[in-house]
Amino acid sequence: MPTRSALCRTFTLASLLVYAAAQSCANFGSTSSSSNCLCPPGFGGSNCSQPACGGTIFDGSSRSLAPASGGSPNLTAAGCSCSTGWTGTGCNVCTTSSACQSAFTAVNGNISASAGLAALAGANNTMVCNTQPTVYAAGELSCQVNNPSLQAIYPSQTNLNILRTYNASLSPLHNASGTLLSPDGSSAAYAQVFYAGVEQFACSASPCTQSMSNGANTWVCSGLQCSCISGTTFCGGSSSLNLAGTINSLGGNLTIVCDNSNTCHFQQQVLNGLFGNSGLELQGCSYGECVSQAVIDAFNSTSTSSQSSSAPLSGGVVAGLAVVCVLVGIGIAAVIWGWFVQRTARKRPFDGGKAGGVGVRWSDVSYFVRPSGTLRNSVFSLRNDTNGEKMILDGVGGYVSAGGLMIILGPSGAGKTTLVELIAGKAKSGVCTGTISFPPFPAGRQPRVAFVPQNDVLPAYLTVREALMFAASLRLPESLPNYKKTAIVSAIIDKLGLEDVAETRIGATDGTGRGISGGEARRVSIGLELVGCPDVLVCDEPTSGLDSVSAWRVVSVLKEIGRGGGGLFGAVEGENKGRGVAVICCVHQPSSRLYHAFDSVVLLSRGRALYSGPGGLAPAKHFKSVRESEVAQGGSEIPEYEEGHNVADYLLEIASAAPVGLFSSRAMESNVEGSQQFSSASTGVDEKAQNGADVEALSTRGKQWQSGYTTTFLTQFEVLCGREWKIIRRDKTSFITHVVLSAVLGVFCGGLYYHTGITIAGFQSRVGCLFFLGSLIAFSSLSALYNVVEVRPLFVRERSNSYYSPTAWLLSRVLFDVIPLRVIPTIIVSTITYWMGGLSPEADRFFKFLFVLVLFTLAMTLWNFLLATSFRNGGIAILVSALSALYQMTFAGFFVHLTSIPPVLRWLQWLCPLKYCLEALSVNEVGSGLMIQDTVQGVPISISAIVMMQMLFGFGANNYYRDVLVLFAFIAGFGLGVIAVVWFKVREKR
Repeated sequence: MPTRSALCRTFTLASLLVYAAAQSCANFGSTSSSSNCLCPPGFGGSNCSQPACGGTIFDGSSRSLAPASGGSPNLTAAGCSCSTGWTGTGCNVCTTSSACQSAFTAVNGNISASAGLAALAGANNTMVCNTQPTVYAAGELSCQVNNPSLQAIYPSQTNLNILRTYNASLSPLHNASGTLLSPDGSSAAYAQVFYAGVEQFACSASPCTQSMSNGANTWVCSGLQCSCISGTTFCGGSSSLNLAGTINSLGGNLTIVCDNSNTCHFQQQVLNGLFGNSGLELQGCSYGECVSQAVIDAFNSTSTSSQSSSAPLSGGVVAGLAVVCVLVGIGIAAVIWGWFVQRTARKRPFDGGKAGGVGVRWSDVSYFVRPSGTLRNSVFSLRNDTNGEKMILDGVGGYVSAGGLMIILGPSGAGKTTLVELIAGKAKSGVCTGTISFPPFPAGRQPRVAFVPQNDVLPAYLTVREALMFAASLRLPESLPNYKKTAIVSAIIDKLGLEDVAETRIGATDGTGRGISGGEARRVSIGLELVGCPDVLVCDEPTSGLDSVSAWRVVSVLKEIGRGGGGLFGAVEGENKGRGVAVICCVHQPSSRLYHAFDSVVLLSRGRALYSGPGGLAPAKHFKSVRESEVAQGGSEIPEYEEGHNVADYLLEIASAAPVGLFSSRAMESNVEGSQQFSSASTGVDEKAQNGADVEALSTRGKQWQSGYTTTFLTQFEVLCGREWKIIRRDKTSFITHVVLSAVLGVFCGGLYYHTGITIAGFQSRVGCLFFLGSLIAFSSLSALYNVVEVRPLFVRERSNSYYSPTAWLLSRVLFDVIPLRVIPTIIVSTITYWMGGLSPEADRFFKFLFVLVLFTLAMTLWNFLLATSFRNGGIAILVSALSALYQMTFAGFFVHLTSIPPVLRWLQWLCPLKYCLEALSVNEVGSGLMIQDTVQGVPISISAIVMMQMLFGFGANNYYRDVLVLFAFIAGFGLGVIAVVWFKVREKR
């Protein structure tokens, strides 16, 4: 009896023999219980390495095999010939139904030998030969491999045999040992490649799925494995090229696509990269499947519905559609909410007729600016010029009653503009203290203080009436009907004497364009403020740059406004006109006539008030008494007033060289209850800050008396869009220039790359064409920057007066700048270039091409918007934009291979929108299955453009949708940046 150790040795030896036998089975043959190899149909021998030579596929182990020639079985050298009704390499493909029937009967006797076929007893069990691409049970496929690149290296004939098993239990086919292909009925694909009659390698993949669409049969199998036969031509037996490493590493999914034209495509990731998306092309294919008619009938009855069903959407498409639906839903919800808010606002009562009747009193107003570089935590005194602080105003006081007209006089640098800006509540960059009150204004309400700046910033392409109507639409409550707003505008035009130019375009106010005159422009600026129904009107240099006649007319208008300005709305509503408006003006050097038109005077010198009181001759009498007092004390530095001379000139003469002692004789103002504080009480600053303990707390930036918007967001957007549309219609030059130039450039670029070939040089030209389009968009978007710089002053003025929100302005700018001046020209130049250049003719490729360029256009436009709003100097913004375009051209991947960039600079490519644009366009172009057909040193080449793209530029073949998402991210980032900069930086600061 054997010992335990002997049994162990025997068992181990038997296991090794079984393992060795399993390892020695070629062509993915399996090992039986007797340690013999069970070979796939068409192969035999001890290790399944010998292909069949003649006979039929039903002969099994009795089938004759090809003898070895030169160490390997060679079908060509053996002179194998196929029997009648059989064809293909190895004679595995049937051609007639009679050949299947006779061969099966000769081996099996009757059709019920298969358990699966026996289940179809009573059905039509006639054996037929299926010669279509569709597989019902298990079908053979034999093709010729015709590829110029492959044939240049391996000039002899290459063939490919594939056994596709859909349901082995329904097939009469057996393996070489007489066993069913797969007793469990699993699907699989087995492939063998022959070169010059010698098998080179074999592949296996399982499980598989089969689908039919548009006459094409598609097999998709997972678990691909390939094994190269060592010593063969493909696998080390030739000095040309050893493919063993590549073949043995093939894996993933295998796709086999066949049509009725005897053409198939053998697709796998590596093969697709070499030969294009269609993979390795197979020609002259023969399909043959011996199968029962009952199996075909059962298959057709159960597969009709599945064939007609559409493939499910991918996860990325579903996610993209979900995002689009969410964005569209948010947009619709926002419009509905805006409409509801707008409708509610239009039902509110209008109280505009109560304007005016308010005076202005300011007391002990001081203002100074801190120079750049001063430490925030330094302690300094408000009254002393320590640490370089510059005092602009020092304890100034004054008063003007409702309906009064005040003039503020003083030499240059006296602080006139600063004082009126503080009264108007403009945002200031310095520190201010003191009190400003509006008696008898009720507590808790903000007065409406209108401010007319020194420079007229007006919309050049609107008429006078349209500009005033624009202001009325945004500054008057929505509850006021449009016909009443029109009546108010007409009343203002009549009061300002603008009837003759009411329908005239304003034009450029800098003298570069024709339009209304300077005096008329100044009156239009005043009218824009009167539309808002102000309680107080403040004007900074309203007569600057005007002749004496125009200046007098402006002052006359201001005087009339002061006397009955509140009656503009009363005239429309039929109410009393008696409520006057307090008018405050600073004038540089008024004539005698202008001076006497004002009721009261404030005289400033070096930031201090020398006089504040009645106008006319009262200031001259005041300084005459001061002079007499000083003469009585032994001398005087105050000049003597001569009767008949201009009092304003006399006051300016005193203020220009005022003696130090004169500042102590200024008038004192009384306090008024209910005053609004510029000091810590109004800004939430701790009282300790008054003593200089906290410098930052004193940095009060000023406060606008009128805050908030009169109209709703939707109304603002509608009115802004109306103005932008009028400008687009009237300023046709910009739009026509963009369209014409885009067409010319499209013809130029299309002619330059006309019908680009599919050679290596032609492919490089294709990418060059795409790069040219991207670079053109990057530089042409500079005009968007200039447009924003040009309209920025108007936006700042209108925003400071609370016309509309920055978001509404941005949306209108994007809508009427991006679409007519960016998107339309991009579509024109791209369409012309695309079809003249002979790019992919597929419609979906063309629209994906346009989609990428439109996204890139949006990104570049928003980038230039961001630069235009971030830099006050337009020249610097243009310089940065041009340099950024050059940077993008450098790192786009056209001039330098992305992988060859030094690591210290390689990361810059990820910040380059043009790189993603060019990569997406290139991937879209080569994704159409573009093949490079060329001859290099007499050797023909046929290779996928994907390989060439990766070699020359380093682009990823599957990066299209990633690049699209990145471009969306750039658009979102630049858009948010523009919104943030406009909201927090592009504002009035004086």
